[in-house]
Formats: sequence, structure tokens, C-alpha cells
Amino acid sequence: MFSSKIIHTRNIPRFFQHRLTFSRLQNHYPVQRQYSLLAGACSSRLAKCTSCKTSSWCFRGVTGGVNDIFCRQFHKTIILYDEVRIVTTPAFAESVTEGDVRWEKAVGDHVGEDEVICEIETDKTSVQVPSPGAGIIEELFAEDGDTVTAGQQLFKIKITGNAPAMKTEAAAPPPPTTPSPSVPPPPPPPTPPLVQSSGESPVGPIPTVPPSVPPLPQQPMSSTPVSNVKPPGPPPSAVGSSMPAVSMSPVSGTRSEQRVKMNRMRMRIAYRLKEAQNTCAMLTTFNEIDMSNIMEMRQQHKDSFQKKHGFKLGFMSAFVKASAHSLQCQPVVNAVIDENEIVYRDYVDISVAVATPKGLVVPVIRNAETMNYADIERTINGLGEKARLGSLSIEDMDGGTFTISNGGVFGSMFGTPIINPPQSAILGMHAIFNRPMAVNGKVEIRPMMYVALTYDHRLIDGREAVTFLKKIKTCVEDPRSLLLDL
Repeated sequence: MFSSKIIHTRNIPRFFQHRLTFSRLQNHYPVQRQYSLLAGACSSRLAKCTSCKTSSWCFRGVTGGVNDIFCRQFHKTIILYDEVRIVTTPAFAESVTEGDVRWEKAVGDHVGEDEVICEIETDKTSVQVPSPGAGIIEELFAEDGDTVTAGQQLFKIKITGNAPAMKTEAAAPPPPTTPSPSVPPPPPPPTPPLVQSSGESPVGPIPTVPPSVPPLPQQPMSSTPVSNVKPPGPPPSAVGSSMPAVSMSPVSGTRSEQRVKMNRMRMRIAYRLKEAQNTCAMLTTFNEIDMSNIMEMRQQHKDSFQKKHGFKLGFMSAFVKASAHSLQCQPVVNAVIDENEIVYRDYVDISVAVATPKGLVVPVIRNAETMNYADIERTINGLGEKARLGSLSIEDMDGGTFTISNGGVFGSMFGTPIINPPQSAILGMHAIFNRPMAVNGKVEIRPMMYVALTYDHRLIDGREAVTFLKKIKTCVEDPRSLLLDL
């Protein structure tokens, strides 16, 4: 890392003298000057310094006829250690202007290079802010939960170049301490004698004085039989009252409340869903799909499909492909209202709703009409992995002409999805259940799925909506119709 050599500065060209990094040691007063020099560039006229009393190697400089002794430690990196940097908020996407900061580190923490210091939650995604280098955090310019904008100062870090030490699995036991002489503690107060139980020896001091005998009653004992004794009645205030008896037993369990600030993504989701209800004239139509053929095809080819492509064949690819084909047959479902105009699209970008711990996100499958089952499954797996890691970008979720929501993965049997604005329709998938169905005049048990299509009635009429959903039913029940373009 460092080279220990002695250089006479009077024998070094001025260009290299200007690019030296050195500390003046005369009178033990350090003066730091930060430059850079390639090690070995001044390898001529080297000699060991005899004036320096330390174990370092030095070079002798002559300035104005006065000999000065300097200490030099060369390093082969462009990073200047002990440098203080101020990190600012990164640039957001075009539609995002601010976000809430959530700190992962605190002041005084040792961090490594590219280690996440904080996370900025925006309306659509979370942006991680890494450390520019290994060092110590000196100051935070925003509190946890504060709103920050692009270019705003976030924190100050001192670059030391030393990575944080790894935490040991078990901490070393503290060294034994010798007890210091002190005043002995007072004796404990005497404890009362314990009652002797059967089969046990008495505990405590033995009483020496017998207990006093209670006095005899002065009045004669009553001769009333026990059967004639009646229990006392309720108090007069309770007679004739219609109030039920109140139990005085204590309430079991906790009854505490906790208030948590809603994150920006959840606030944005709530706003958009309410906006969809207030803007769109939503109407839902339903149908049911026999999943026998698609399940048989999946069972027959799942092993060879996974061996060739490296991932499993699911049901989502069949619905995405069927939706893309149906959207081309019914272009109005793929359109959108823009003020007083209708925008028709000749491409199909299908958004797939994915549930994450922070909220519902809808990554987009671009140009789904040009994909086959394998391409769709590959894209879905990639987007799902990003969603689980929290690395979805705004570009992954921007746009979309149609949405598919699969509540069946959580066991939902029936439901009505809400439109994702500015789109005009959304398809809701549900769980598969075996139900008795009439097939060719006979009752058979078939795996059935309910599907729901919610559409904007301002743009889409009932005929187009029902025809669109029936087309999806046909493509899923018989995938051969896609090959024949039926």
C-alpha cells in the first residue's frame, strides 16, 4: 500500500514537486498538503534520512537555503482518505417530486462502500441511497420520516477507507472485576414464620408463648334448624330493576392502540382507488372457466417446460396470452379516455398486480401480444423477483393498458376488482374449485374458476365487455383456438 523511500526534492522536476503529498515534520508541527504522485516516478538520488528520529523514511527538501525534513507515504489510489462528503437526494422520475426518508444507519455508524444508508419512499417505489465509500457517518440533515426533494442534502460522511469490522457471533465475556472493600450490607429483616404443611418440617422460630383462648359466647346458641335458614334477598335498590347483572371479573387480554404513519405508497394507492371510484362508471360482468384442458396441458408438459426454460409453467401465462388476443379483437377495451378524446392503442401492455409488504404494485409486461407462454412466464418471474427484493423501478410500473389481478393465490373465490386508472378495464382471477357441472347432459366434477371483468361504462358498452370476457374464456378453455386465430 505504501512505499518507504527518501527523495531529494531539489533533484526532482518541478512538475513532480507540485504533485507530491507530504507532511512537514520540522518542529513536530504537521502541515497536510494533498496531492498525488505515482510511486517510483522519482526513484533517483535516494538516500536514507538521518535527521528523522522516527522509523519512517523521509526525503530532504531545500527551500530558500533552509533544510526542511518532510515525511512521505505514497499510496496508489485516487481516494483521499479523511475526506468529508455530503450526499444529496438522487434524482427522481419525471412524475415524482418528493419522498419520505427512512434511515437505516445512525450518526457514528461505520459503513462500507455501497452500503445502504437510507431509503426514500416515493408514491410509486423506494429509492435506496448507498454510501459513496467506507467511512463514518458524521451528520444527518433530515429526521426519519421527513419529506425530501431531489438534490436536497441527506447526510455527511467521513471517508476513512476502512471497512466496518464484522460482528462476532458471541461476545467475549467481560474481565473479572475484583470486589472493592465497602461497608457490609445491613442484615435482612426477619421473615415471619411459615405455616407448617403436612409432611414437612416447621420453618421459622418455635413460639414459646401459647396463643390466647377466645372467650366463650355469653348468649345461648340458636336452636333453629339449618333447613329453615333462608339466604338474604337482594338489596332494595336492585328489586324491580331491569338492568342485567354486571360481571365484576377483570377484562382479560390487552386493549392498547397503536398509531403508525401511513407510507407514501399506501397513501398513493388509497388516493388512486378513490379517484377511480369517483371518476369511472364501473360495472362488473362475470363468467366461469373450465380449467380441465389447461390443467391437463400443464401436467403433461410441466417437466419438459421447466427443463428447457428453467422455470415452471403457471396459469398466469395462459390468461395473459388470452387477454392480449382478446384485446386485439376488442380494441375499445384497450383504449382510454383523455378529456374529450378516445385514445386507441395498437400495442398491448398488461399490468400484473403483485402484493408486496409495502402495498400493491403493478409491473407491466410490454408488448404482450408478441409473446408466447415461455416469454410471458420469463417476464413474470423477473418482475416478481424484483418486487420481492424491492428493486422495482418506476419504469417497470409506468404505463399499462390493461390489468390482471389474481386473488386466487390467496384463496379468493369471488370478487369485483377496481379499475387501475387511467386504464378502462381490469380482469379478476380467482381460486380453482371442483364443482358439479352439466356436461353433455351429465353431471361431472370439473375444476372451475370464476372470473370478473370490471370496465368503465363511459367508454365500453355491455356488448363489448361480455364479448371480451367470453373470448378469454374460450382461449383459456381451449388453447388451440390461439393457434387457429379463432
